[in-house]
Amino acid sequence: MSPYEAYARLKFDRPHPRVLRITMDHGKVNAADRLMHGELVRVWRDIDADSSVNAAIITGAGNTFSAGGDFAMIEEMIADFETRARIWKEARDLVYNIINCSKPVVSAMRGAAVGAGLVCGLLADISIASKTCRIIDGHTRLGVAAGDHAAIVWPLLCGMAKAKYYLLLCDPVSGEEAERIGLVSLTVEDPELESKAVEIASRLAEGAQSALRWTKYSLNNWLRAAGPVFDTSLAMEFMGFSGPDAREGLASHLEKRKPKFEPESGA
Repeated sequence: MSPYEAYARLKFDRPHPRVLRITMDHGKVNAADRLMHGELVRVWRDIDADSSVNAAIITGAGNTFSAGGDFAMIEEMIADFETRARIWKEARDLVYNIINCSKPVVSAMRGAAVGAGLVCGLLADISIASKTCRIIDGHTRLGVAAGDHAAIVWPLLCGMAKAKYYLLLCDPVSGEEAERIGLVSLTVEDPELESKAVEIASRLAEGAQSALRWTKYSLNNWLRAAGPVFDTSLAMEFMGFSGPDAREGLASHLEKRKPKFEPESGA
């Protein structure tokens, strides 16, 4: 039995005999509910252990790469300590599992790229976005610290000044701008996105595997070295889910209005 048969929110196909394409597929916007979040954590371990896979592609079904966390899951996190603790561990493992997956990963992002999907999109070894893709780290708009993947990789990709600008203000970054500042590897016109991802993943799949995997391992030591920064940011994010700003942030999203955060909340 294939390990991929047990997945519900992730779909799999082979655009090349040794390339596994993972498609996030949940509703119209691929929001990461409890099930998808858990699947995004463990899929990288399955790929790492699968000798038939030399490279992977991560993409989203339809016109959206990923729309962030499912609001029902966020409500649970705010209300329940056990849920917060479980999702914190998953969020930690998601980042480290991608970093430690020995196989090269290519991301193909179009539409909105937010949340757990964006973790995979920007931690991919080669990230490709359509020119009109909208990359958004919305943590501070939700009322929590920019934990997730942000602190471990944004400053390394686009520099501290740009990282602070986008992570503090939650402004969207277009695909074109993301390429200009170094946040993604390259951009293409939307109709070319899937074919470009397959082309690059196929080249990786046909290359010298030990050379590619050891190069990835070596380069990812930059990310491992930033582990304490990431662990701190993630702890602060999840501490925030127990506070009033997260409750107001979620309410403002549900009510489709501007949040009204307390002027003197937190540290």
